[in-house]
Amino acid sequence: MFSFLRPTLRDLIDIAIVTVIFFYFMKFLKGSRAMRMLYALIVIFIGSLVVSWLDLKALSLIVSSLKTVWLVVFVILFQPEIRNALARLGRIKFLRFLLPSPKEEYVVNEIVSAAQILKERHYGGLFVIERQIGLKDIIETGIRIEAKVSAPLLVSIFTPLSPLHDGACIISGDQIVAAACTLPLSEITDEGKYWGMRHRAGIGITMQSDAVSVIISERLNRISYAEKGNIYTDITAQELRYNLTKALLKTKEKE
Repeated sequence: MFSFLRPTLRDLIDIAIVTVIFFYFMKFLKGSRAMRMLYALIVIFIGSLVVSWLDLKALSLIVSSLKTVWLVVFVILFQPEIRNALARLGRIKFLRFLLPSPKEEYVVNEIVSAAQILKERHYGGLFVIERQIGLKDIIETGIRIEAKVSAPLLVSIFTPLSPLHDGACIISGDQIVAAACTLPLSEITDEGKYWGMRHRAGIGITMQSDAVSVIISERLNRISYAEKGNIYTDITAQELRYNLTKALLKTKEKE
């Protein structure tokens, strides 16, 4: 009578896989606006079950008609999250032989070139390079761009009077994901009390994630690099290239 309560090994494996998928899906959405939309969809789903259980004819008819479009609605609502998830999946090491790997060296060259140009023109700039920890909440504070990293585009973003020059530019893989993003600020220290908001923001994001940042000061006309809450100021293009290469490629350059 209760034979269905005796799960087989296949059932346990099935449950374990679904649990892992659900856990990482919820972890991926945690802290984002999509999480609130997911709660709303769960409420609607539970409501449909209650309606079916109570056999409410009129409501059941409405719910049944909605079920056919739920999948489309889900894809539309979570389109940015689905795209980001697939992009992250493509960056998994053991899957890289199936998909083209990001050209980290190209990205480093473009960032260094952009930093040099901004410094020469006495323009300020702030690049944040995402690594393992996602920056969804930060990206949502800015304007999405989703364009391939290039020095001319980075320079144009931070050209004075540009609508996007205030805030940070977020780079993920070989894509400029968003610009004009708001970052958390670091605490003012004795050494950094003369730093502006851009430097404090560049340090702050590296204290709350594993991202690295590149800050170009228009006032002091220097390039700085921040990682793990530490900032290295007035560095050369070669030093910036070395730090970015070490952070993104996990390899050391030959001296």
